[in-house]
Amino acid sequence: MTDRRTLLAEMGIAPLWRLRSTEAAEGAPAAHGGEHVTEEAAPAPMTAAGAWDELARQVADCQACVLCRQRKQAVLGVGDREADWLFIGEGPGAEEDAQGEPFVGQAGKLLDAMLASIELRRGEGVYIANAVKCRPPGNRTPEAEEMGACRHFLERQIELLRPRIIVLLGRSAASTLLGADRALASLRGRSHDYRGIPVVVTYHPAYLLRNLPEKAKAWEDLLFARRVARESAAEGQLPL
Repeated sequence: MTDRRTLLAEMGIAPLWRLRSTEAAEGAPAAHGGEHVTEEAAPAPMTAAGAWDELARQVADCQACVLCRQRKQAVLGVGDREADWLFIGEGPGAEEDAQGEPFVGQAGKLLDAMLASIELRRGEGVYIANAVKCRPPGNRTPEAEEMGACRHFLERQIELLRPRIIVLLGRSAASTLLGADRALASLRGRSHDYRGIPVVVTYHPAYLLRNLPEKAKAWEDLLFARRVARESAAEGQLPL
């Protein structure tokens, strides 16, 4: 018959703590002249839901940069927490700051249309986040210090999500995740890497609303991202 220690080990629960008196009964010397000493059990591992709740709390409480001063609320992200696709934008705008969800205005409608163009839908195999979690005043571009202050939150999101592909929307997102302070044109059209995950760079939807002719290039980028995802999956190079 399998003993209790073996069963616990198979369930991933270790180490097994025992009373000193039990050890003494089995032939081990008792501590402190035979006194019964109990050692605390190791804390139970945090569930995925618990890890997300803790991350949300940390983001909501964050005061690491000046963006916290005028925000209505921090915006962590939205979507499927077991998503294959992760889209990362720049930062919350006024509507996002009010509603607590990224990409809910006109740029959000365009992003939804971009997703639909490659047969994706918000919340179904897709997660959407931003490089910074608080709204920059006047919807300005986040500064390097602000993106740096938020980077560990973004890294933690990626760690929890384990997406199959990341699509960076705009230069700020590319700068944050890839450390590439270069023109977007030089980053498009090729696959980058973040800790073994393929990364594709394209335009931010807000930029496309102001520069409609660039939509064709964004379409090309999305088709390229889909091809990269499929080829990497076929080669078995993607994380589970």
